Amino acid sequence: MSLQKKNEILSSPLNWSIFVQSNVKHYSAAENDTDYMGLKIEWRDAHTELGEHAMMFFALPGVGNVGKVALEGLNSCHLSHEIARLHHTALPPLAMLDEDGLLAPPHLSLTSIESVTGIRILTLTGTSQPLEPEHQGSMAREIMHWLHSQGVKSLYVLAGLMDAPTRKETFIVASNSSHRIDLESMGVDVRRNEPKSGAIGLAALLASIGPLFQINSACAIATTVGSSGDVFASQRLLEALDKWFNLGIALPSDIQSKLTEKLSKLAPTNAPDLVSELTESPDAFYM
Repeated sequence: MSLQKKNEILSSPLNWSIFVQSNVKHYSAAENDTDYMGLKIEWRDAHTELGEHAMMFFALPGVGNVGKVALEGLNSCHLSHEIARLHHTALPPLAMLDEDGLLAPPHLSLTSIESVTGIRILTLTGTSQPLEPEHQGSMAREIMHWLHSQGVKSLYVLAGLMDAPTRKETFIVASNSSHRIDLESMGVDVRRNEPKSGAIGLAALLASIGPLFQINSACAIATTVGSSGDVFASQRLLEALDKWFNLGIALPSDIQSKLTEKLSKLAPTNAPDLVSELTESPDAFYM
């Protein structure tokens, strides 16, 4: 179609009206959507802000899928609803069907849950992250800037750390000294010497750059054998967080079977190893 023909179509009031009307039927057409550089916030169910909450948890598929499975289990065991979806241009271009059977562009899902004691917790998770390090950095900064604008004060990244099968530990690594002191005063197991070789990936960036945006960011880690999904480490991580922060998380008696079910939906048959492409530090663990 020529440029002149396009201009004629768009200049016609009737055709312009049809174009706008048809667009509202597309997947992402909420009136309150917000663009933020490469990040687009799609508010769900008439939400326009995050609102009051105790803290936010974040996780992506990683070592043993510990953090990701923990969040999926947490969401499924409590009253929860999706507040927003975070779309970013750096995410791999894979559109997938969502729970409504609609073809959804790649995104992170932000969900609100309420514990049995009435504490409101936000969870942010997805199925992928940018493959290029510079894109991971830009996405992390834009997410944190937006979270700061929404009043988020505490962000905990949930992850697994590969270790010997006999070692079953859970701890937190802080990103600023004052927050670390606060955590230690609460009886939280805070480590200063792990992970010894550092961490890489979008989750690692979010766990570490919080102080740049006035957010207390930290990483909550459960050790795992790492070679396969570890639902026991996921359960141990949730129990530790509940104990440390008195969240009132309700874990049903069949939590292991629920976590196993979540894991089976996450674990691909042949997962590509992209670590060597993302970092020059082969000893760092991928969060």
